[in-house]
Amino acid sequence: MASGMASGMALGTLADGYGCGATPDKLISYISNKVAQYYCIPGGAGEAMQKVKLDRIDRRILHDLQAEGRITNVELSKRAGISAPPCLRRVRALEDTGYILGYHADLDAKALGFHVTVFAQVGLSSQAEPDLEAFENTVQDWPEVRECFMLAGETDFLLKIVAADWDAYQEFLTTKLTATPNINHVRSSLSIRAAKTEPGVPINLNVPGDGEGDEGGEAA
Repeated sequence: MASGMASGMALGTLADGYGCGATPDKLISYISNKVAQYYCIPGGAGEAMQKVKLDRIDRRILHDLQAEGRITNVELSKRAGISAPPCLRRVRALEDTGYILGYHADLDAKALGFHVTVFAQVGLSSQAEPDLEAFENTVQDWPEVRECFMLAGETDFLLKIVAADWDAYQEFLTTKLTATPNINHVRSSLSIRAAKTEPGVPINLNVPGDGEGDEGGEAA
């Protein structure tokens, strides 16, 4: 009981030190989330899934899956230099800890009738957090918008939009985008062609001093 009272008093003192009316409960939540971020735990403190430390084999698996999502586990294990069962376990672990978010097909936009790609810089009248979130939620309902990024600077959001032609984009612009509450301005830039469309991130396969993990030979 005394220990609990002492802890409460200590948290209360620490909360007072932070100011801004921070209560012990809020402080506990703040510290927990910071710890979760430090250890890369997806979902914050409530989700105890710490990311694994990547070794050379993990990076090879991520590299090959990112380049060829439909590769078989047998072929993937050969490239990684391990047997199939531990390779599959590693893939599952990479999925469970959030390194792999999903698998997607790369579609031909023009073959499917989408001949225009537009990048729209959107400025909002209010940048209050509820207004930013409201716009982000609205964008989720627009299938034409394939990517949405919040930016720092004069532009609040950058949207990647696909359409059948320029007229179709203009219709989307006037009936949906500019008709949305809190829109201040939209600047549209038409893509002429794509010089590079490489998804994901670069993965370094040659890290000095990188070990093989604890599964060197990786028996089944």
